[in-house]
Amino acid sequence: MKNKIIIGIVTVVILGLIGVVVWLMKAHNEDMKDKAQLEELKDLAEMEKAEMENEYQNFAMQYHEMKMQINNDSLVAQLEAEQKKTEAALAELQRTKATDAKEIMRLKEELKTLRAILQDFVHQVDSLQRLNEQLNNENQNLRATNEQQQMHISNLNTERAALTEKVTIAAQLDATGIHAQGNNKKGKATEKIKDVKKFVVSFNISRNVTAQAGNRSIYVRITTPLGDVLTRGGTFTYENRTLEYSMRKDIEYTGEETSVTVYWDVAETLSSGTYRADIFADGNNIGHTTFSFK
Repeated sequence: MKNKIIIGIVTVVILGLIGVVVWLMKAHNEDMKDKAQLEELKDLAEMEKAEMENEYQNFAMQYHEMKMQINNDSLVAQLEAEQKKTEAALAELQRTKATDAKEIMRLKEELKTLRAILQDFVHQVDSLQRLNEQLNNENQNLRATNEQQQMHISNLNTERAALTEKVTIAAQLDATGIHAQGNNKKGKATEKIKDVKKFVVSFNISRNVTAQAGNRSIYVRITTPLGDVLTRGGTFTYENRTLEYSMRKDIEYTGEETSVTVYWDVAETLSSGTYRADIFADGNNIGHTTFSFK
């Protein structure tokens, strides 16, 4: 009888130890998964910050180059002030950690404001260039030789080509009001990943009179919490790299605000956690959002 009691106690202790070991292993695996997700989000944040720094630097360079092309003291002073403001924002961004989401969002909103201001200056400089061109054309009749006339026209064309190149940045499209969700089989939004049958991503392409009107291919790239991209094999080019996309939609952009909605039919087993949807157009990342499931 005494031996049976001892054997029973030993059995209970062993089972308890096995339970503790199993619990510790499960907790370790969960911790490793959380760390992987945090590292992925950190990498995405670093990429977004680098893109913002590059855009700020391009803006500052444009202001500098525009100052070199005009002979208008008042406009040059305004360009100088905006260049310093842009450089100050760039310095502030460079001091900001990519994980400081609140500050990064504030600087991104400021970037939109600076882009709008830059577009206005591009229009002013373009108008000034057109006026100069008109005046120079009127003076062509006073030039002594055809060679001088041709040289002057060539210079004007060179200036116009340089200005046209600068308009490209100001003409970049921008996605606003981005919303992503998972729908169940009844078409209702759900926060449970096991019930998701379709992802829905909707947004607006902002009004931009500087952007060229015409057909556009809009790409949406959904990344899972594990870092996988939901794709059917389609690809596009971004910063000299080939990336896979989840959904593509071709639209006719007129320069006015345009609403876009795309859908992904879920045919794979998905995990809970935070998903990310990035939107691309004309080789640029024009916006993103995150959405989570239990």
